[in-house]
Amino acid sequence: MKTKITELLKIDFPIIQAGMVWVSGWRLASAVSNCGGLGLIGAGSMKPDLLREHIQKCKSATDKPIGVNIPLLRKDANELVKVCLDEGLKIIFTSAGNPKAFTPLLKEKGCTVIHVVANLKYGLKAQEAGCDAVVGEGVEAGGHNGADQLTTFCLIPQLVDKLNIPVIAAGGIVDGRGILAALSLGAEGVQIGTRFAATVESSAHDNYKQEIVNSGDQDTTLAFKKIGLVRMMKNDFAFRAMKAEFEGWNEAQLRELLATKRERTGIFEGDLIEGELEAGQGVGLINDIPTVKDLFVRFTKEYKIAKTNLGQWNADDTD
Repeated sequence: MKTKITELLKIDFPIIQAGMVWVSGWRLASAVSNCGGLGLIGAGSMKPDLLREHIQKCKSATDKPIGVNIPLLRKDANELVKVCLDEGLKIIFTSAGNPKAFTPLLKEKGCTVIHVVANLKYGLKAQEAGCDAVVGEGVEAGGHNGADQLTTFCLIPQLVDKLNIPVIAAGGIVDGRGILAALSLGAEGVQIGTRFAATVESSAHDNYKQEIVNSGDQDTTLAFKKIGLVRMMKNDFAFRAMKAEFEGWNEAQLRELLATKRERTGIFEGDLIEGELEAGQGVGLINDIPTVKDLFVRFTKEYKIAKTNLGQWNADDTD
């Protein structure tokens, strides 16, 4: 499968595994890259020394392209960038901040830079900053989302129509049908998060993975709208957060409620009561915990079946 993204990133399939906190370590990233996609190490839950360790282990486990996702709002973002450059990484995904902060430096060092955006305004800013591509992430996605709450199906065509750089679709994509749908909207690739979180190679806790499998179409919610929209699975902590917002807690109070490493507690330590269980709306389509290799085989089969069915529908319509 050839697209502008496979050519840009030198990968076989236009499938990028999202750089998720407490999920995307070197094992997951290397497994995805070895299957022909692009694996991303999620630097959002790593200090510089730990990031360096994961990059080195990932490079030892694959000779295929790998990348790192760096949330630019991190206070130590400059140190994380330095680690990536020191380790010779050439693919950097940035998110949660102004892409102008590091794009000139990264481009000067020969890196491919891709920024995550949630609306057209920021897509245009990323293009102006010199990014090579953008990830358009709809509100279906797990974790932090854009305040405008644009869905993937509405966001991607607008980005494709207005930008001159390739667009990668993210948010709610968990199978081959979703991949075909995203490419049909004009995307040159997809970024998949929650589906990869529930794989054998994911560094998340087994409790969290199983909770994804157990969840249905109504089991995620949006919370913390005052301090940065987050999609998570419904649990005791999520309901307390929503109740606090309903009761009018101010930003400082909400940050105090959130600022006790809730993501680590839920995703990495497996506390299904007190943890923040970030996950996308696609949980209702996830029913098992396969290996990454098995998942890629499944993606390919599902994509081909969906494409064949679409072709049959077109033929019938023409008749």
